Amino acid sequence: MGWGIRKTTNVAAVFRLNSTRVWLLAAGAAVAASSAIAQQTDKAGQPTRSDTTQALRLPQNPQVFGNAMPSVVKATAIVNGDVITQTDVEQRLALLAIANGGKIPEGEADALRQQVLRNLIDETLQIQAAKAEKIDVKSSDIDNTVKRVAGNVKQSPEQLEAFLKSNGSSIRSLRRQIEGEIAWQRLQRQKIESGVSVGDDEVKAVLGKLTASKGAEEYRVGEIFLSATPDTQAQTLANANKILEQLRNGASFAGYARQYSEASTAAVGGDLGWVRPEQLPAPLATALRSMGPGTVSNPIPVQGGVSILAVQDTRKILTRDPRDAVLSLKQVSINFPKGTSRQVAEPIVARFSEASRTVGGCGGADKLATEFHGEIVQQDGVKMRDLPPALQQMMMAMQVGQATQPFGSLEEGVRTLVICGRDEVDPTAPSYDEIYSQLNEERINSRARRYLRDLRRDAVIEFR
Repeated sequence: MGWGIRKTTNVAAVFRLNSTRVWLLAAGAAVAASSAIAQQTDKAGQPTRSDTTQALRLPQNPQVFGNAMPSVVKATAIVNGDVITQTDVEQRLALLAIANGGKIPEGEADALRQQVLRNLIDETLQIQAAKAEKIDVKSSDIDNTVKRVAGNVKQSPEQLEAFLKSNGSSIRSLRRQIEGEIAWQRLQRQKIESGVSVGDDEVKAVLGKLTASKGAEEYRVGEIFLSATPDTQAQTLANANKILEQLRNGASFAGYARQYSEASTAAVGGDLGWVRPEQLPAPLATALRSMGPGTVSNPIPVQGGVSILAVQDTRKILTRDPRDAVLSLKQVSINFPKGTSRQVAEPIVARFSEASRTVGGCGGADKLATEFHGEIVQQDGVKMRDLPPALQQMMMAMQVGQATQPFGSLEEGVRTLVICGRDEVDPTAPSYDEIYSQLNEERINSRARRYLRDLRRDAVIEFR
């Protein structure tokens, strides 16, 4: 689909409100990649007496570093001469598990391996097509993205590499995924975007419909799109149902969209932005109208494949919503030493809760922190919509100077948020440029799917 990709900074992360592992998914709307292998160098020893090896100065008793190479590395597929090994598949599967905060259920592993292999084949085709068009993804481009990914979890690239390795993946697998995304984005810009045009009358027609739709429901939607032909429709639908099962068991929608979706929005976790049902194909529009925030649809057959929708939020067009308010907040948090029992902590939390009810505004937050030996974090410009839903519901009815009920856990700290300021936002219609970008993105996405389909059709792929 590709409607209105918008990157927003979740300022709630500053308050550590959500401990979910999203770092692999927040590599943002243009996550990119290549491949690098850590190398180790043995210290040179004394040269041997052999004439054939003297120039190599090999040690007599070498110390061997690293793990032994397997005797045979089997190819899973050969794509136009490029080999995809079982190791590539397993490491990418492990990367998916990391992105979803846990292990892949054993019963689903085989089906997911097949999907990962298909993704790797598409990724290889995309990189090959980019190279054929003289598009060069430099190692420095990938390095910069790896640094951003590592920085999101306060790690160095070296620490990230060690983390991936300890969890069954590798920095090489991540770099390859980044390379594929960069190559595909640049290829789309060069071969597709230049041939797409949106007329002035089309943009004005959309703006007119928006004005006429004031008060109508609008949805923040994510999409996972799996392409299919009439011959593969049944298998694709079965794959979509397996993905749906994982999503309903708590898997990250954005993580699965990155790995499996074949829409251009895959790079941003399937985010379509804010859309109205009438902007989508009829099957998707019908499903969307019956969905609420936090829900995921059943697989929906659409032209060219199958889609799964997720609704993150809803709002009414051009109508004021208290969740659009921008807040100035102070967070007071108290932490407990590791191993503190509930019997010891609960009385302290009860006193903290009672003191929070009479905090006396933001000025009293400092006193509250002092009394409980807590920490204070202040943040301005916090969008209420960026807060967890439970806090949104709590804070919509609160006034400036009031504090939330304490929340958190004994392990990660118990905290309260004090509202220091609140600015209500009057909604405005999207600009001409925003509508133009949305229409343009939709057409680029449609052509990109057809282009990838043609690459698959013309490829020589051997399965081993």
